Amino acid sequence: MGKVSSFLVLAGMLWSPLFASWETVETIGEPVARHEAAFVEYKGEFLLLGGRRMNPVSAYNPKSNTWQNRSVPPEEVHHFQPVVYKDAVYFICAMTGPFPHETGLPKVLKYYPEQDKWEWGHEIPEARRRGGAGVVFRDGKFYIVGGIVRGHMGGYTDWFDEYDPETGEWRVLEDAPNKRDHFQATMLDDKLYAAGGRRSSRETGHNFALVEPIVDVFDFSTGKWSVLPKPLPTPRAGNTTMTLRNEILVIGGESNSHQKAHDEVEAYSEARGDWRKLPSLNRGRHGTGAFIFEGYIHTCSGSGNKGGSPELTSMERIELSDIPE
Repeated sequence: MGKVSSFLVLAGMLWSPLFASWETVETIGEPVARHEAAFVEYKGEFLLLGGRRMNPVSAYNPKSNTWQNRSVPPEEVHHFQPVVYKDAVYFICAMTGPFPHETGLPKVLKYYPEQDKWEWGHEIPEARRRGGAGVVFRDGKFYIVGGIVRGHMGGYTDWFDEYDPETGEWRVLEDAPNKRDHFQATMLDDKLYAAGGRRSSRETGHNFALVEPIVDVFDFSTGKWSVLPKPLPTPRAGNTTMTLRNEILVIGGESNSHQKAHDEVEAYSEARGDWRKLPSLNRGRHGTGAFIFEGYIHTCSGSGNKGGSPELTSMERIELSDIPE
C-alpha cells in the first residue's frame, strides 16, 4: 500500500491512502531511551539529544542502519525545541534539573555534531529565562514563544522574543494571544504557528489538565498575532509540530484524556481553513521531535504514556507519498 497515491477498488471497497500507516524501523542497536528530548537530522545523520538525566547523544546512520552513542552535554537539558543553525544544534530556553522544580538554562547551549562538541553560547536575559518554549528560525534570527518559568510548578507565559545568534541581542516582542508550555512551533508562509501545549500548574493540581486547543499565529509580514478559526481537534501537550508542504502537522502528545500517549497526527491547511486526520503513529509518544528525510517523516523515542514512562527507543517513519495532498 505504501506507494499507492490514488484511490483503488479492492474487493468492492474504496481504498484510500489514509489507510496507509507508519512503519517501525528495525535498526542495528538502539538509542538511549529518553523523553523531553530532541530528534533532529544533520547532514544525513539522525540525532537524539538531551532528555531527562545526563544522556549521551545517540546518533543514527541511515546508510548503515546503526546507532552509536557520543558525548554527554555539560548539564542536564530537557524540555526544548531544537533548531539546526549553520554547523550546530541550538538549545534555547530549555529546562534543567529534576521534576517538578526545573529551571530555565541561563545561557544558550550548542552542540556541534561534526566535532561531537558542546559549547555554551550567549546569556539569556534573566527576566526571560524559561523552558518548554516553541522555537523557530527566520532570516538569521531565532523566535521564541511561550514557555514556563518555574518548571512544572507554574509560571506559564505568552512571551515572544527574538534572539540574534551572531550578536547575542535579545529583543522582547509583543506577547502571543495565549499562554502555553510543553509544545512546539513551526513556520509556514512567513507565519509562526504555536500549536498544542498546556498551562502546567502542579501547585494548583493541574499537571496535565489545562491543555490549549487554540493555535496562535504570528504573521511576520504584518507584525501581528491572530488565532486559527478552528482549534486543534485533539488538544494535547508535549506534541511535535512541523510543516509538511502547505500544512502544519501536530504529532503525538499527552493529556488527561487517557493514560497512553497520543498517537494522533492532525494537519491544518490555511487554504481549506480546516483540520484533517492523518495516519496515526504505531506507538503514541510525547516529548520528542520529527523531521523529513529522503521522502519520509521520521520520529523516535519519547514517552509512551502520560508522564515520564515508559521511555521509548523505537523509531517510526511514514512515506510522504502515503500522505495525500
